[in-house]
Amino acid sequence: MQIHISEADRVPIYLQIVNQIKYLIASGQLTTGEELPPIRVLAEKLLVNPNTIVRAYRELEQAGVVVKRRTSGTYVSDAGSRLARRDRLKILAQRIDALLAEARQMNVALDEVMELIRERDEIMHAHQVED
Repeated sequence: MQIHISEADRVPIYLQIVNQIKYLIASGQLTTGEELPPIRVLAEKLLVNPNTIVRAYRELEQAGVVVKRRTSGTYVSDAGSRLARRDRLKILAQRIDALLAEARQMNVALDEVMELIRERDEIMHAHQVED
């Protein structure tokens, strides 16, 4: 499971984790019944306080995305694997916000960003057709 924390991002770390886990589920990279890394393991990997992971997992559990089994870990729930369209769009909107913020910091105009997105989409589509 690949999660990247950005110190420059204004989003709290626990929410970055929540959003990225939701993205991994929505994209099919995490599936129903799949176990999330143990709290201490993920905290060590991301170099964050274990309480940050606890908070992120709790948030995911309250949203119904994951279920916690007392002695065996935290797993993607059936409901989590079927994130609503609005949730998927919300995740994408947050990623777009980050992209736009970076583009502004690098003085890249919106039309250039849009053209780059179109180019990348064409490349990805071409690779999917080959596979």
